[in-house]
Amino acid sequence: MAVVEISTLSHPGIEMFVSLTEAQLRNRLDPANGIFIAESPKVINVALDAGYEPLAIMCEKRHIEGDAKAVLARCGDIPVYTGSREVLASLTGYTLTRGVLCAMRRRRLPSVSELCADAGRIVVIDGVTDTTNIGAIFRSAAALGVDAVLLTPTSCDPLNRRAVRVSMGSVFLVPWTWFDGSLTDLHELGFRTVAMALTDNSVPIDDPRLAAEPRLAIVMGTEGDGLACDVIDSADYVVRIPMSHGVDSLNVAAASAVAFWELRRHNQK
Repeated sequence: MAVVEISTLSHPGIEMFVSLTEAQLRNRLDPANGIFIAESPKVINVALDAGYEPLAIMCEKRHIEGDAKAVLARCGDIPVYTGSREVLASLTGYTLTRGVLCAMRRRRLPSVSELCADAGRIVVIDGVTDTTNIGAIFRSAAALGVDAVLLTPTSCDPLNRRAVRVSMGSVFLVPWTWFDGSLTDLHELGFRTVAMALTDNSVPIDDPRLAAEPRLAIVMGTEGDGLACDVIDSADYVVRIPMSHGVDSLNVAAASAVAFWELRRHNQK
């Protein structure tokens, strides 16, 4: 590895860490050259285990022979930009979690049909923009047996730095892709659709018909407004989580965990 000490924003090679926006890192015009930032040794290791290619590391000097040592050994001959905790915080605008960032190459995303070919339980994230919620939904999806995640283009990028960190690297464990179709497209792929919404005709989430379905697509809506009326109307089921004490609903991340657990395939290990 080539260790390079930095002290200014103008040092060549560190743009991906200090000046490029999330949109620029994502590089929509040329996805093959898109980049994302993984933060902390644990998350970086999960990404490496999943086969993502490391491009460069930014690391506090004290962690080169400490917390980052094992990660650096796995990354091969890539640049390692280093400096004091204070210098790196001033350059990036935030204190590094566990002192390590890794810029990594994005991968080609599968098509919706490829992603769903062998899936029994998928989630459609419709217009969820909060990075913390996206990370938490992915963490629950990985833990509770969801086979794939589809996101509408109005949703937050799962490889946003904060979403990756909140998910603890779970965004690398569950296959995902963007989805700009309709629930009809999912019906044609063999799924029955479940809209999570509070309506007069919604059924409780423990309705036995739901668990008996071999293939379910669970549709989660935005943090504030929920799902659009046309999405709800086109779903096979409209489902609610029964509440106590007059509480009307859960945060979308909390609701997703309940839904994934209750609607899991009961024959899965």
